[in-house]
Amino acid sequence: MILPIYAYGHPVLRKISNNIDKDYPKLQELIDNMFETMYFSSGVGLAAPQVGLNINLVVVDTNPYSENYSEANNIKQAFINPEIIERTGDDWEFNEGCLSLPEIREEVVRKKEIRITYYDENFVFHDKTFNSVIARVIQHEYDHINGILFVDHLSSLKKTLLKRKLNDISKGKIKTDYKMIIPKKK
Repeated sequence: MILPIYAYGHPVLRKISNNIDKDYPKLQELIDNMFETMYFSSGVGLAAPQVGLNINLVVVDTNPYSENYSEANNIKQAFINPEIIERTGDDWEFNEGCLSLPEIREEVVRKKEIRITYYDENFVFHDKTFNSVIARVIQHEYDHINGILFVDHLSSLKKTLLKRKLNDISKGKIKTDYKMIIPKKK
């Protein structure tokens, strides 16, 4: 089932998410729905807060990057209760976008390599290192479960220049091919 994406400005996107256990209700169904939603929306990653749930769950599929980054091939993974242990390597600038902030793309600097612990969808524990574009996508989605959006990494000047676009998104003045939940007016 395709889930609606929560738009910039919705409070759910700014909350720190909570860990879950293997008995979380309909976990596999949720993971499947998140992948389906991500594919329908042409994304490469999706975090639970983007579908309205403040839980530590992220799905990633970096295959669309495999033409330019061979290491991205066949990386389709759910990350449950992820924790980035270490960020290493050079700073790397890359043009990022977000399903919750449609039509905005900006250069964001992140580290090239991460070490992360997490549980997979079968609740098997992993301690892995990822690099390049895979590390980038994971870091972007990991930010979501910590109430951080990619625009938070931009300079004050860039944020000022984007203010109107961000306001338009939060008011629903945006066109997407997928359903969005717009924040309620105060």
